[in-house]
Amino acid sequence: MADFEALSRQHGVSVSAVQVLARAVRQGGGRMAQFSHPELGGMGQWSAGGMTQVGDMFDAALRDKVAALCAALAEQAPGQDPEPPAASAHPGPDAQWWPAALGRPSASGGQNGLRYACFPDARRVAVEQSGVVTLYDSGAHRITGVSQAQGDGRTLTFASQLGTVRAEDLPVAG
Repeated sequence: MADFEALSRQHGVSVSAVQVLARAVRQGGGRMAQFSHPELGGMGQWSAGGMTQVGDMFDAALRDKVAALCAALAEQAPGQDPEPPAASAHPGPDAQWWPAALGRPSASGGQNGLRYACFPDARRVAVEQSGVVTLYDSGAHRITGVSQAQGDGRTLTFASQLGTVRAEDLPVAG
């Protein structure tokens, strides 16, 4: 069992923020987390594969703090099977919509009728819009963040070690 107060002091966040992340990491089987807490930048995602997203994608210090805290919590919950998410925690359909051969994504999300899922080991990004799934080859891009346009919500931009790249600028995978 995690010592929430010690982790709170160590990472400089409230006990409430630690509890929210602990629950999310536990639900993700110690490998991923999807959370929402104002102190953590609002909605965010973390995966053990190295992807962390916070509400302000340019706040590297917050992103690093969340990643370190999630990693510490995951060490205390290794090998767990993911718990099914509560309906209120993850709205929308939770059915797998990407090709099963890609396995489990390091991150997924969506809004306004557009969904994405990232598969760094396969170097693929799946995008579903209006029931049509398109697979993109991420090539040398190691995707670490995703941004979806606020206006129409139909433009995806990915952050990688090579900079930002739009989904439509990636080649369609064969």
